[in-house]
Amino acid sequence: MPEDTTAPTGGQGSTIPAIPPRTHERPRPDGDGEPTATDADRAPSGDRATHADRAPSGDRATHADRAPSGDQATDADRAPGGHRAPGGHRAPGGDRVPGGEAPAPAGTAGGYLRVLGIPEYRAVFLAHSLSLLGVVVSEIALSVLVYDLTGSPLLSALTSAVGFLPYLLGGTLFAGVADRFPARRVLVVCDLLCAACVAVMALPGTPIGLLLALRCALAVVSPVFQGTRMATLADVLGDGDLFVLGRSLLRIVSQSALLVGYGCGGLLLTVLSPRHALLITVATFLASALLLRLGTRRRPARAGRGTPADGPLTGARRVLADRRTRLLLLLFWAPPLFCVVPEALAAPYADRIGAGSTGLGLLMCALPVGTIAGELFAGARLRPATRERVALPLLCFMLLPYLGFALAPGLGWTLCLLVLSGAGNAYTLGLDQWFVAAVPEELRGRAMTLNTAGLMTVQGVGMALAGVAAQFAGVPATVAGAGLLGTLVCVLLALSARRGAAPGGALRKNERPKCETGLTTM
Repeated sequence: MPEDTTAPTGGQGSTIPAIPPRTHERPRPDGDGEPTATDADRAPSGDRATHADRAPSGDRATHADRAPSGDQATDADRAPGGHRAPGGHRAPGGDRVPGGEAPAPAGTAGGYLRVLGIPEYRAVFLAHSLSLLGVVVSEIALSVLVYDLTGSPLLSALTSAVGFLPYLLGGTLFAGVADRFPARRVLVVCDLLCAACVAVMALPGTPIGLLLALRCALAVVSPVFQGTRMATLADVLGDGDLFVLGRSLLRIVSQSALLVGYGCGGLLLTVLSPRHALLITVATFLASALLLRLGTRRRPARAGRGTPADGPLTGARRVLADRRTRLLLLLFWAPPLFCVVPEALAAPYADRIGAGSTGLGLLMCALPVGTIAGELFAGARLRPATRERVALPLLCFMLLPYLGFALAPGLGWTLCLLVLSGAGNAYTLGLDQWFVAAVPEELRGRAMTLNTAGLMTVQGVGMALAGVAAQFAGVPATVAGAGLLGTLVCVLLALSARRGAAPGGALRKNERPKCETGLTTM
């Protein structure tokens, strides 16, 4: 299913505080019979605390604070801020994450390699790639199929449009599913449901109304699947830098699919009928389900068996009840609302500047190219603390290139503006760690599901509003206006994040706010 468009501990001098060590965690069976750490036993990384790993109050860690593993932390294991680097986390089954004995420095290309070196993550990564391939093929094939059956451009476009708004329905009504049931079961069932829906689409004689209804069903299931998968990444990789890089890789795959997937899908339809192409989607969903079933561990539900079942909207209300979480969600949602404006208006703008169909294709590719380049650079070259420091500045500046559209630039300058804006999406690497640290573990699946639903919904709303505005103001003025308004919104959100309590989590004991910023300090 397509990925949404979602840094660890702050180092010396970071404007965002270090992530608090997780306390009061309930012991959770890990499925392999190993002892689990209790509240007093759990050190920030799960290994033995040393003299440098002092509690927030400044007291030395005592023998009671040490984890059962008894492994001593070394200087090489520490992140720039003095906390243990993610390489020291243990992988499922008690094995040290590859690279844990001699971890690559944070913020190097070795980080991505370490993530791919974890077998359970590889299963999630391959399953994501397969299901994404299936979605791309199904979207193209379904649009062509509806147009062949009806001859209506409106219905063909509606087939794509109905893939946005049902995300809101699925993300709010079924958010609790992500935490109420074991994650692996949720992921496998979602893939099987999607395979069943597409199989019915491929049947000869399926009416148009049913095709559109099944397309909506896929969009309802998708946020539950994506939210559960994102929460599972925290179980597989921990909630440190490996989680940030693992999620970044999934986003890079999604953006790459926008570059090559639709072209390959178009070529596929030259040799296969749309219904036969849909059978490829069925196969990819089934393969994804098999990979997730055999390649990931069974973990208990996060909400716990004794927790009362959520009502239809209870899960969303519990996530949104926390002010910090609401602010982080807005930081994720605000930029995409405005970023999609050039994409929505690419065809009329290409016609205005005489770029032709080739120029249109380049305009559609520019933002994904910038996004991939920005994420790869930030993930491979920047240290975790640096990614945190640049997150809010990137958020404030990423939409400013859109102001250049007021001059109605030619194709070359337009592509430069779009690539530059797309690179600003690297702010999400800093935001990812704050989000996973701010949300309690038992609500993590619901929060990720709601985030996914919001991302897809605001993009659909942004495209619709762009079309309305361009009808009256023209394309260049609409894109430039989106850049101006979007920048103002992002600046206000960034100021709110700096003025209020830290996005990374609740105030820790014995912490006081900095007078000059309002953020917390030790």
